[in-house]
Amino acid sequence: MPPFWSPERHADRRPALLARNRIQATIRGWLAAQEFVEVDPCALQVSPGNEAHLHAFATDLIGNDGQARRMYLHTSPEFAMKKLLAAGEPRIASFAHVWRNREAGKRHSPEFTMLEWYRAGEDYTVLMEDCAAMLHMAAEAAGTSVLRYGAAECDPFATPERLSVADAFARHAGVDLFASCEGAETDAAALRAQCAATGFPVAEDDSWSDMVSKLLVAKVEPHLGHGRATILDRYPLAEAALARPAPDDARVAERFELYACGVELANGFGELTDAAEQRRRFEADMDLKERLYGERYPIDEDFLTALEIMPEASGIALGFDRLVMLATGAPKIEDVLWVPVGSV
Repeated sequence: MPPFWSPERHADRRPALLARNRIQATIRGWLAAQEFVEVDPCALQVSPGNEAHLHAFATDLIGNDGQARRMYLHTSPEFAMKKLLAAGEPRIASFAHVWRNREAGKRHSPEFTMLEWYRAGEDYTVLMEDCAAMLHMAAEAAGTSVLRYGAAECDPFATPERLSVADAFARHAGVDLFASCEGAETDAAALRAQCAATGFPVAEDDSWSDMVSKLLVAKVEPHLGHGRATILDRYPLAEAALARPAPDDARVAERFELYACGVELANGFGELTDAAEQRRRFEADMDLKERLYGERYPIDEDFLTALEIMPEASGIALGFDRLVMLATGAPKIEDVLWVPVGSV
């Protein structure tokens, strides 16, 4: 394969890259019409994020006194953007470059563009409508009527299916998730027994979350977003991340993910504003990270302080490059990056 900058290869890549620009311009125009303010958070942060299985790029910031201070390239602009919500911004959006180590493949790049947006004082279900609109806009800007990934197809103009996580696991994996969890408490042995009963292989030392992740990837995700997009909604509270509990069901959180063609595109929340609960979740995730990978990331204390005055809000992060992939039918993410990581 010649380098991306060779004229012959660039000629093949250029139509998808120009479509990328049109999609971005269209979405930017829509966000502006919706009265979103586009913001540009700095990528260098004291904490890259506190999810156990996300791996950051670290560097040292040398101060004027010559002393080194450990800093990180963010894995998401979430902490910075929520500080802006606390400052009083009601609707904000960002096309942010983000970095995630140990991630490379057809759908992953160590550096990629995340479209993240927040609505203060609005229910998280409004984000689902935003997602449907963006699928529509991306297809129109790319000049297509179908989203594609490999042999999979999805109609971007059809109303998305809304499916709870519990129903998806029952339908596609033959597993009753709520039989192995109660609120934030989980029972790994009970879920392991269900996996054994269905013939799904798991390791003896897999945690409940490990098994949920394996089932999701192997049994559930491949069935989502075919024919029309799927909104996988109401995650168990143990998988809430930064989402708040649902007011009508203590077992689940206001969290959803958007899928098209079996590809995860976005992760949305009714945002948690309880700083003490958020700290507990961060510390639990960092304890797990230390056990699994031998490292932990600092907690952004400034973020937790800002969370105490942040208004009720909904927020979402969408993998912009993946959206462009599906709208252009590109087989891999580097095909829609103007300059791929490593210049290959």
